[in-house]
Amino acid sequence: MRTGYFYSLIFALFTSVSIAAVAAPTESSIAPHAVEASASAEHSKLDLNDADAATLQKELAGIGAAKAQAIVAYRETNGPFASVDELLEVKGIGKAILDRNREKLEVN
Repeated sequence: MRTGYFYSLIFALFTSVSIAAVAAPTESSIAPHAVEASASAEHSKLDLNDADAATLQKELAGIGAAKAQAIVAYRETNGPFASVDELLEVKGIGKAILDRNREKLEVN
């Protein structure tokens, strides 16, 4: 009787360990997704001449709804941006905000 009880406990232990090992995500299954996301983020820059206010607000640091609208209004009034540095001409956009977002921006 004692032997049967002991073997039942061992069986339960091995079963729970094997289920936990199969159910646990491995590092190799998580890593490719993180690499893909960071690689696509590095290559996609935001075009100042094509982006709408909602996209500008979402993608750029320090840009709220009012500043995003000001960027779009400036573009509609003065034509397309010639360079990323021209963003400094928009009211409310300073050197700090431009420097923080420079790597995310391009002008086509």
